[in-house]
Amino acid sequence: MTYTTLDWQIDDRVLTLTLNRPAQLNAFTVTMANELIAAYQRASEDDAVGAVVVTGAGRAFCAGMDLSVEGNVFGLDESLSPSVDELKARWDEPDMVGGVRDTGGRVALAVYDCKKPVIAAINGAAVGIGATMTLAMDVRLASEKARIGFVFGRIGIVPEACSTWFLPRIVGPQQAFDWIYSGDILSADEALQGRLLKAVVPAEQLLAEAHKLAHKYMDQRSPVSIALMRQMLLRNPSLPHPRDAHAIESLAMLHTSRQDGKEGVASFNQKRAPVYTGRASDGLPDFYPWW
Repeated sequence: MTYTTLDWQIDDRVLTLTLNRPAQLNAFTVTMANELIAAYQRASEDDAVGAVVVTGAGRAFCAGMDLSVEGNVFGLDESLSPSVDELKARWDEPDMVGGVRDTGGRVALAVYDCKKPVIAAINGAAVGIGATMTLAMDVRLASEKARIGFVFGRIGIVPEACSTWFLPRIVGPQQAFDWIYSGDILSADEALQGRLLKAVVPAEQLLAEAHKLAHKYMDQRSPVSIALMRQMLLRNPSLPHPRDAHAIESLAMLHTSRQDGKEGVASFNQKRAPVYTGRASDGLPDFYPWW
């Protein structure tokens, strides 16, 4: 598979997915959105991929939506005015997908559905969709050169990419309100202090640190266990009662205990590294996806 806006590179089971429009500071387009969705879906089912690191080519991560295109710069069909119920009822129909549903949100949902850990390596400017696209990822690292901004209010629009769901959960409601209302451009240290980032590292070490973290998450781990844990952590906190989480955990524990869990227990008792054989592509339990 070839991409026009991305670079796909696998090294020792870590997929580095690079936004690759450096002359445009990796500005986001509908084409990039569609290619990202396809890439996340491909990575999710590719057993050669253990984790995903997302970064930008050149000096920016993503400078936001490409505002130079003609017509509706967000790729939306201004002739359509569906109600909420109509949008939900026609969710996957082409005119709703291409003309109403925001492109960043479709990308965020592809990240959300991915079976592999996804790590953002924010190497430079990340504003607008460049910031919100990272929120569905599991962890965000940034170089000291990164600048991050939720700047939607400055151009009279609203946050997208499911960010009004993710951002308050990551940094808390008060911080989310402040960043969204102000539209401030945050330094890497300010984003770290606000708990958006896991760490700030020197620019020349960013990718190495992201790959190191990816290996920490995936090496000597069951791909089936990782896929289940990722979706449980993303989805279970929104369930209405702890017993609902208990139900999912019970079925997931039953499945893993009779599969890779046996190897994990044996390797612990025998004081050796585990050799897991389960695959995320075809080894998930029958109740997956439970949502």
